[in-house]
Amino acid sequence: MKLSAFGHKFTAESGITSLMDDLGNAMASGDDVIMMGGGNPGHVPAIQSRLREVLGDLVQDYDAFQRLIGIYDPPQGEKRFIAALTELLNQEYGWALTPENVALTNGSQAAFFMLFNMFAGDDGEGGHREILLPLAPEYIGYADAGIGRELFRAVRPEITWTGDHEFKYRVDFYALDIGPETGAICVSRPTNPTGNVITDEEMRRLEVMARENDVPLIVDGAYGTPFPSLLFTEASPTWNEQIILCLSLSKLGLPAARTGIVIADKPVIKALSSINAIMNLATGSFGAMVAEPLVRSGEILSLSRDVVCPFYQRKMEKAVAVLHDQLGDRCPWAVHRPEGAMFLWLWFPDLPISSLELYERLKSRGVLVVSGHYFFPGLPEDGWRHRHECLRVTYSQDDEQVARGLTLIADEVLRVWAGQ
Repeated sequence: MKLSAFGHKFTAESGITSLMDDLGNAMASGDDVIMMGGGNPGHVPAIQSRLREVLGDLVQDYDAFQRLIGIYDPPQGEKRFIAALTELLNQEYGWALTPENVALTNGSQAAFFMLFNMFAGDDGEGGHREILLPLAPEYIGYADAGIGRELFRAVRPEITWTGDHEFKYRVDFYALDIGPETGAICVSRPTNPTGNVITDEEMRRLEVMARENDVPLIVDGAYGTPFPSLLFTEASPTWNEQIILCLSLSKLGLPAARTGIVIADKPVIKALSSINAIMNLATGSFGAMVAEPLVRSGEILSLSRDVVCPFYQRKMEKAVAVLHDQLGDRCPWAVHRPEGAMFLWLWFPDLPISSLELYERLKSRGVLVVSGHYFFPGLPEDGWRHRHECLRVTYSQDDEQVARGLTLIADEVLRVWAGQ
């Protein structure tokens, strides 16, 4: 094939394609593989039961079912869902939203592809703009989302110890430089891969910097507030016209519905809707229509707070306990303070092999994780060993499988340190 530059870039090897290939191949093989690599949410019985009720109601309603399967939505997304969402958020948080402040996308990944390329890359005037990531490591799916190359610039974090075998990344504001080449700032909250939640004060400081430099602050809230609220620490939901808040229905329990939500200033939503029309014609109706009754009643917030969050917090606490039991003080190791999401970020200081080699060794033992080196988009390869000493593991699946996987990880790390 004679490919364009676009074709070469998006068919080349990348972290996100490797991850999805590994997950898909492992599932298709039927082998006894412990899946601790992907971000697929767990199956929360109470959520699935409620969604079955809603879906049953939609199937029984002739007009609703016709809309569900047989009518294109406008490029901005399903209007009834958007109206219900703006009403709920205004009532709960006083945000003064209108429906013109909200657009839906076919998943969050599509939203970030559109937003990143709206605000960064070739500016059409001979210049180049970039997305500033104030806190690396960051989400693996960002890395290759730019149409052009070198779309991101990241800042190395401050590392503080918060307990025995526990640390936390913090934004290094002294190293955070915003200039004319900055097209937007982007941060995830909670962060995939680390479970880090930047504080309300850090959010305020980032917003001030964005406002002073007239760039948007993009906040990836796929795991955060106001829903699905996978938060184990305090964090206030925040929006104003300087912020582009991106939410998702995936971690609430609808990953297959591919429904992303973007809340932003009206011109941003108008632009995003135009790109939506060109790329997708229309967004899918399924996720929005299933979630709309939960939004209209406010149940989406109580389910997130009272069902989804405790489900994952219990799993997190069990997983961390297994690590302490299996590793103890037998080798250098630490876990990022788990403040949200559904991942543990493991750091093995001075590990004799790279995290990629450790990934391969674990894969041969039937445990699928993700090597940490993929999660530093925009950070130059400058000999920072830390980026090759970390793993991301998910604890969203069956507790017994997670415990078995963590036990094998601990055993393999101890073997590495023993020189085996």
